[in-house]
Amino acid sequence: MGLMSRFKQIFKPNISDKKQWSGKSFDFSDWFGKSFNGSKQNILENNETIFSVITRLSNTLASLPLKELKNRQDINDNVSNLIRHKPNENMTAYDFINRLETDRNTYGNGYAVIERDFYNVPRSLIPINPQDVEPVINRDDKSLWYHVTSALFNIDAYVFNQDIIHVKHITGASKYTGISPLDVLKGALDFDNAVKEFSLGEMKRTDSFILKYGSNVSEEKKQQIIDMFKKYYESNSGVLFQEPGVEIDKIERNFVSADLKNEDDITDKRIANAFNVPLQFLNASSGGTFSSNEQLMTQFVQMTLTPIVRQYEQEFEKKLLTSAELTAGSYFKFNMNSLLRGDMQARANFYQIMRRNGIYTTNDILDLEDLPESSDEYADKLFVSGDLYPIDMDPTQRKGVTKDATTKDSKEVLGNDPNKQQ
Repeated sequence: MGLMSRFKQIFKPNISDKKQWSGKSFDFSDWFGKSFNGSKQNILENNETIFSVITRLSNTLASLPLKELKNRQDINDNVSNLIRHKPNENMTAYDFINRLETDRNTYGNGYAVIERDFYNVPRSLIPINPQDVEPVINRDDKSLWYHVTSALFNIDAYVFNQDIIHVKHITGASKYTGISPLDVLKGALDFDNAVKEFSLGEMKRTDSFILKYGSNVSEEKKQQIIDMFKKYYESNSGVLFQEPGVEIDKIERNFVSADLKNEDDITDKRIANAFNVPLQFLNASSGGTFSSNEQLMTQFVQMTLTPIVRQYEQEFEKKLLTSAELTAGSYFKFNMNSLLRGDMQARANFYQIMRRNGIYTTNDILDLEDLPESSDEYADKLFVSGDLYPIDMDPTQRKGVTKDATTKDSKEVLGNDPNKQQ
């Protein structure tokens, strides 16, 4: 079944709140609730801090390995190829996730239409502009649909919720659209821009002076002083003599660099709070310290990435997998282990502990380090320290253990048996 054939045209959304946008001679209802002149996009392009945060989140999420698994085993099928390699003809999997996450952090919502083949199997994932989508509820069965209007693609249709990927920030009561972090930060960004514009104006302003004459200064002398001062002011250099009876005072500027720095620190904290990222990711001069980079990354993974990743995983599972596949144990998973591996010494200690306690095999460790797997016959065997035997090896075959070592009243170490003949 094709994408367009799945669009529903038989009902309209509740537009009671759009009546003020239409009349007898005009109809701007399609503009309702949408940003004009690319205002949010302009913030992303003109604010380096916002750009930095969204870039970090989008790039990090797009860089994480994403797999379709079934009972912890990799699955390679048409759906897994969509999310791992080629979601559509124009994008890579990295570009697709990056685009969705950028839209989610810019507009509060990221959308992608699922195009299916004749057998209802997903064959492409196509991102769409969040400003062209509006969630609506079917009045008959209360199901969720998405009203898609795009002048670029000449589309005005309704898409069932199962045929559109929707990732978002938190939503308000009885709403299905996420709240844009840029809307939350509007007041803080407006104030920050005002402070910067004022400071820039103060820095560009030329120096001003106050000339005071004494009562004993003649008119001819006043004119000479004015001419001399004009020449100095125009050249912005030279020697200015302050004669008796004349006072020259400079009007101080209101720009204070420390005030601008304090404002930047406050804005950075508000941005970090809105996007739920550690303040250190904004290269802020303050914001707490961590004893190691591992602690910083742990906070980032646990507090920031985990909720985002879980939303993507559940959205992909709900929209791309069938009920039978879900029941059989299929699921999607982002691998975030690489973000928590730590430095060389910490990783070596961790791998040693996991290896000697029979948890990781040699190939497990090689996979985590993105190294080729070993073809050695013991590379996929679990070992335990003792010192290091195959986990399925008969304990009586281990060095220094007698054959009756497993009985309760036997001696486990050779040479300690009092009944042994010398």
